[in-house]
Amino acid sequence: MIQAFGLTSDPRKELPPAVDDVSFEARAGHVTALLGAAGAGKTTALRLMLELQQGRGLTHFRGRPLHRIAHPSREIGVLLGDVPGHPARTVRGHLRMLCAAAGVPVRRADEVLEVVGLISLRDERLGTLSRGMDRRLGLACALLADPHTLVLDAPADSLSARESRWLHGVLRAHAVQGGTVLLTTSDPKEAARTAHRVITLDQGRLVADQDAADFSRTRLRPRVAVRTPHAARLAALLTKDARTAQRSVEVVRESGNHLSVYGTTCADIGDLAHRHGVLVHQLADEIGDMGPGAATTPSARQDTEAQNAPPGTALGAEADAAQQGAATGGAQQGAEAEAELGAAAEEAADTPGSQDPSPGPPPPTPHPSLPPPISVRSAPSPLRPLRYELRRAAGIGTGFLTAATVLVVSAVMAVGLARVGHTPQARLLAAWPRELPLPPAALGAGLLGALAFGDEFRHPALAADRGTVPRRLGLLAAKLLVSGATALALAVLTVGCDAEVLYLVYGRELAEVPAEWLSLGVSWVGLVVGCAWAGVLAAGVFRSTAAGLAAVVAVPVLVVPVVHKVLEGPEVRSAAGFPMRLREVLLTQWPFGGERYLAAAARVIAQPVGGALTLSLMALLCAYLLTTVRGRVR
Repeated sequence: MIQAFGLTSDPRKELPPAVDDVSFEARAGHVTALLGAAGAGKTTALRLMLELQQGRGLTHFRGRPLHRIAHPSREIGVLLGDVPGHPARTVRGHLRMLCAAAGVPVRRADEVLEVVGLISLRDERLGTLSRGMDRRLGLACALLADPHTLVLDAPADSLSARESRWLHGVLRAHAVQGGTVLLTTSDPKEAARTAHRVITLDQGRLVADQDAADFSRTRLRPRVAVRTPHAARLAALLTKDARTAQRSVEVVRESGNHLSVYGTTCADIGDLAHRHGVLVHQLADEIGDMGPGAATTPSARQDTEAQNAPPGTALGAEADAAQQGAATGGAQQGAEAEAELGAAAEEAADTPGSQDPSPGPPPPTPHPSLPPPISVRSAPSPLRPLRYELRRAAGIGTGFLTAATVLVVSAVMAVGLARVGHTPQARLLAAWPRELPLPPAALGAGLLGALAFGDEFRHPALAADRGTVPRRLGLLAAKLLVSGATALALAVLTVGCDAEVLYLVYGRELAEVPAEWLSLGVSWVGLVVGCAWAGVLAAGVFRSTAAGLAAVVAVPVLVVPVVHKVLEGPEVRSAAGFPMRLREVLLTQWPFGGERYLAAAARVIAQPVGGALTLSLMALLCAYLLTTVRGRVR
C-alpha cells in the first residue's frame, strides 16, 4: 500500500509549484492510475514519492518511508524514463549486473526476459533497442527483485495496442497476487480500462480520486468517429438536424476529413448521410474524454453500453442493429462500412474492461507468464558489491580496449626510448620518458579507475531506487579492490610486454632485470595502483570520469612540485633509520624478512611522487567519506 501525504514540490521562479498538496492512497491488490495531461505533475509526484526531488510531503510504502527501507529495490520496482544502462552492454548482461546488486540468482534475468518477451534479444546491445523494447526492458528491471510495489511512469508509452493490452494484463496479474501498482498515463480510456482507481491531476492539484466505475460515468462519454470527404457539409447537416429535432448534438471538426460527433448514434448519422447523398468512408463508435467534471447523460450511457456489450445479449443486438443502420448510410459505403464497424466491435469486445464500463474492470486472472516468486537472500553479503562490480567492469569492452591500448603504446614508447638512448633501465621497462608526467600504464589505470564511478553517474543503473549512485562503503571497497587488481595486472603486463619487445628488437642487454628490482617493483606497482585509486575516488567525489582523470594528472603536475618545495626546505633532523626503529616498536622479529618490504614502502612514500600520491589519496578518501556522511544526514 502506498500512502502519499501533502506532496508539494519546491516553487519555481514566478511559477506555481508543479505539484501542490497532493495526497492519495494506492491500495494493495489494486492498479491505481495517476491521470493528467502533459505538465499536470504526474512525473513530479512520482519523483517526490521516491525522494528523487526536493520538496515537501511524506510517502509511506507499506507503512515505511523510502529512506527507512534497507533494500528499496526489493520493495519497490521503479520505471522512470528510459533504462539507465550503458549502450554497449547486452540486455542479459545488464539484468545479471542488477541481479548481483540485488542479491538474487542470475537465472532471474532469463525468467523476467521470458516474461517481457525479450528472451530472443538477450544478446542485443541496449543502444540498439527501440523505444518499445526499452519499455519492456524497464518493466523487466522493475520485476527483477520480485518487489511488492510497482511505480511506473507511462509504462505503455510507445507500445502498440496489442503490447499495451499485454502490459496491462501483467500489471493486473501483479495486483491480483497482492501487489500494489501505481502508474501514470495521459489517456483517460487507458486509465478506465486498466486501473481499479483513477486519480486525476490538473496543473499540479488533485481534482478527482475515483473508482474506475465512477470515473467512466463522470469523465467519459460516447462519440461517433466519422470519416468523409464532405466533412463540412455533413457537419452542417448534423447541426441543422439536431436544431430541428431539438436535440443536443456536438460536432467537432478534427484534422483532415474527420469528424467527432457527440450525442447521437451511428445509425442516425448513417440515415442522415444516406438521405442527403453524402459519401461516408467510416463510422465507428469510440469513447472520448469530456474533461474534468463532466457528466454523461442516461441516453448516451445506454448507447455506450449497447455498443460495448458482448454479442448475443439484448444490448448487443441493439448495437448490431445500429451498425447495420449505419452501414446503409450511403450506397457506396455498404460493405466497407459494415466490415469496418464489425472489426471495431470485435476489437472493443476483445479489449479488457470494455464490455461493461459501469462496474469497472472485472477481476482479472493471473497472467500465465508472470515470473515465479523468488526468495531473496535476507542477510547482507559483502560479496554482492564485488559481484556487481565484476559484472559491471566485464560487461563492456572499454576496459579491455583501454588495457590493450596501454600495452601497445608502452611497447612502442619503450622501443623509441631504447633507440634514442640515455634512458635508465627502470624507466625503459616502464616506458616512462622524463618529459611525461606519468607513464601510459599509470594513465590507463587512472582512466579505468575513473570509469568505475564515472559510468555509474553517466549510466546510473543503480539509480532507479534512490535517484543517484548510492555512496555505500561496500560499493567503494569493491570498486577499489577491482580497480587495484586491474591496475596490478596492467603494471605487470606492461613491464613484461616491454621487456619482451626490447628483447626481440635489441637483444638481451636491454631486457635484463635491474639489481634493485624489489624496491623498483614496489614503487612501480604503488604508482599504478595509486593512480587507479585516485581515479576512483575523484570520480566518486566529483561525479565525472573527466574529473577523475584530471585528478590523476594533477598529482604529478600540481601536487608533486608542492611536495618538492616542502622537501627541499632546510631540515634540522633526518629520518634515517626509520624502518629499523619501527621494527623495534612493533615487532621484535619480522616474519619472512618483512623489514625489507617495510623499508621499500617507506622509500616509496618518501619519494616526491609517492608522497604526493599518498596525500592525494588521503584527501580524496576524506572528501568521499565527508560527502557520504553529509548525504546520509540530509
